[in-house]
Amino acid sequence: MARIYLDHNATTPLRPEARDAMLSAMDAVGNPSSVHTEGRKAKGILETARRQVAAAVGAEGADVVFVSSATEAAALALEGRGLSCADIEHEAVSAWCKPDLAVDAAGRVSAPDPARASVQVANSETGILQDLPPGLAMTDATQALGKVPFAFNWSGADMAIVSAHKIGGPKGVGALIVKRGMDFEPRIKGGGQEMGRRSGTENVIGIAGFGAAAAAAQRDLEAGVWDQIGEFRNILEKRLSESAKDTIFVGKGANRLPNTTCFITPGWKGETQVMVMDLAGFAVSAGSACSSGKVKSSRVLRAMGFDERHAASALRVSLGPQTTERDVSAFCAAWLRDFEKFRARGR
Repeated sequence: MARIYLDHNATTPLRPEARDAMLSAMDAVGNPSSVHTEGRKAKGILETARRQVAAAVGAEGADVVFVSSATEAAALALEGRGLSCADIEHEAVSAWCKPDLAVDAAGRVSAPDPARASVQVANSETGILQDLPPGLAMTDATQALGKVPFAFNWSGADMAIVSAHKIGGPKGVGALIVKRGMDFEPRIKGGGQEMGRRSGTENVIGIAGFGAAAAAAQRDLEAGVWDQIGEFRNILEKRLSESAKDTIFVGKGANRLPNTTCFITPGWKGETQVMVMDLAGFAVSAGSACSSGKVKSSRVLRAMGFDERHAASALRVSLGPQTTERDVSAFCAAWLRDFEKFRARGR
């Protein structure tokens, strides 16, 4: 049986458009900072990608600073600023913030002083979406980009971070989106690339893939691809809830990413479920990929008020544009078979 990939919030398969753009960019031998013909060709690839990413994120090209990852973008935006965040933020953000913002049982964050806060658009584990307050200092739009409408220019945020590999681009490329007029001290100094905001010769090949993936992701969003994915997610939850009566679907009824379901089966450890489903041919996760391999309960779920037992019994399934209804049905059948075994063991 062919494996079925249902862990798109961790990373996504490379889009054909991104692969083609990267292969083409490999033939550009020039340094994009050089003024000769070869350099200008590389610079043209870079600026095309910058426009593509800006269009997908609802910004202007000059607002986009290319970096190595959303993690680097977060460090660039947040180091030394002493901002507040909630404990549901990705570690790349919470590492630089004071995790003192309140989170309610529905996963909603309260930011009484937005100018001193960072609030994510969408949570990677639960899929829960936030209503961003105006005047927000920074937002993590990594999971939202390409899945739900998001326009940086209308978000009210001063800065945002995004990543290529969450939208079908290559790993190792990200961007910081900066409000016009914002000034900050670059973390990496040198040749003054990226308008003096991030030195180092740009990864032209990876950035070309990022731009092509951003354009393709935007086309998918406008074409309603994610509406169909949302229907598949709802089918999955309905199928499981009919037999697993005690299973809790986190954020059900809340505004969520259309592709994400996080569910808790009390007493059945999430890590065990991941291994069982992997053996059955399905790639899923027990939470953020950055925490994989660490035997601990979900920090996000604990922040929402779940106890240790419940937080350790969560499974995340995240669908993508390649997911079919047949994939969802196969997953449900496999998970329910093992759920019956778990129930027969007396929990």
